[in-house]
Amino acid sequence: MKKKHSYKVGKKIIEREYNYIPVRYIIAVLITAFEILAIIGVVVALCYFVPYFYLAAFATEVGCVIKIIASDDNPDYKVPWLLFVLILPIAGFMLYFLLASRKLNKKYLKRLQALKEGSYQKNDLADFAALQAENPIACSQAKMLCSIAETHLFTNTAQTYFPLGEDMWKAMLVDLENAEKFIYMEYFIIEEGKFWDSILEILKRKAAAGLDVKIVFDDIGCMSTLPGNYSQRLKKFGIQATTFSRVKGQADSEFNNRSHRKITVIDGVIGYTGGVNIADEYINERVRFGHWKDTAIRLQGNAVKELTHLFLIDYGINAKHIPTLLQDVYPNAENGKHDGYVIPFGDGPKPMYSRRVGKSVIQNMLACATEYAYMTSPYLIIDNDLCLSIENAALRGVDVRIIVPHIPDKKIVFGMTRSFYARLMKAGVKIYEYEPGFIHAKSYLVDGKYAMIGTINLDYRSLVHHFENGVWLYNCDCIADLKRDLDDTLAKSIYIAPSSQKTNLLQRFIRSIVRIFSPLL
Repeated sequence: MKKKHSYKVGKKIIEREYNYIPVRYIIAVLITAFEILAIIGVVVALCYFVPYFYLAAFATEVGCVIKIIASDDNPDYKVPWLLFVLILPIAGFMLYFLLASRKLNKKYLKRLQALKEGSYQKNDLADFAALQAENPIACSQAKMLCSIAETHLFTNTAQTYFPLGEDMWKAMLVDLENAEKFIYMEYFIIEEGKFWDSILEILKRKAAAGLDVKIVFDDIGCMSTLPGNYSQRLKKFGIQATTFSRVKGQADSEFNNRSHRKITVIDGVIGYTGGVNIADEYINERVRFGHWKDTAIRLQGNAVKELTHLFLIDYGINAKHIPTLLQDVYPNAENGKHDGYVIPFGDGPKPMYSRRVGKSVIQNMLACATEYAYMTSPYLIIDNDLCLSIENAALRGVDVRIIVPHIPDKKIVFGMTRSFYARLMKAGVKIYEYEPGFIHAKSYLVDGKYAMIGTINLDYRSLVHHFENGVWLYNCDCIADLKRDLDDTLAKSIYIAPSSQKTNLLQRFIRSIVRIFSPLL
């Protein structure tokens, strides 16, 4: 098929067209479907033609039910799988064993361990002691996060908050031009257009000048935005590129556990993250769902080491060969002043992460809120635990406000988002919809002291299935900038009155069915 994209240069609109046939993805999906159907078919055939084999299948189904119930998974995640297993004989438990959990081969685990051992080292005792003396509650949050995400607490890191993707773009181009040693970039979506082309021109020149330029992009995230052989194209320019979890047609979680991370690291000194992917709608050069509201943060200082670490792990476990690290990949880069406490962190599915890191950060922030808690997310599809945390904060008298889009990108998902309004409103949570268009920002602010900016949405994709990253902040200068931006965003948003949440019987039935299976979507 042919794919078109257009972008503006000044007042001129440039339109480009290229042939793009995602054959590799089609073949992978067909192979996966065939593999699943073949395995299920063999088991069904054995039940019919082998005496008493059906007893073994029945025993396996019972064992699967017991395994699901006894697992440490969230009950919201167990329910849909239990329904599958009980409603679909044989096929249900086969799908559970094939798709429910991420499987890591020995090569993957060996590389992961080697990359962790080759990472930077930091003793956090002095920083924890200083934070404990300043705010014991903040210190307990920081210790928990560092423990479950295997990260570190940093000071001496400057931050710059960007209220829009186009603001981040301008600053990023300047920093990329000034790169002297290496540039590392990882994004869920990269799409050819004005945004990416402006970056690619710099990357080509830097790679030609001898800098180490590495790119990671998600294979499914870029399925419809880049040709299937794009990493090979980049290598012709001297850019080392790899796809995250390349789709090969295996009946496991390769279609499920994607990298939703957004990371740029320059010389190990400057780092960017936030909600902004590298595509023109994120900088409002292309209009899709009204005005695109996104946010990002720039770090300069030692905290960038953790962003470098996250990138190198993702690159190292997906590239053909484990990368040889530069000598100064983790430089000491203190910016000369304290400027609060910063914890960059990663999140992802089990067994990479034993706990739900992003969810834990949000719940801890809500638990310590005394005045207000503001949250922005393009989606609002949460489990009962997180719903209770949000409700409990509001019931304590905290001013809890959640901003979601008014113009959705996915109508079914938007319907699921709105299905949570009534319950949250009963507890006193205020819901707003960003009237100018689509809010893609993932920003969390509590009492003007605590903040989290990153890639983590309030939905199961982010909180359970995807690889994500974020930055936890305490007592940082940029938090005031975030607060001003949220106040401005609220002023542009529509307050959703509780009286407007009336649905008919059919709507309630459809939402109930969709809610049951939302953890798997």
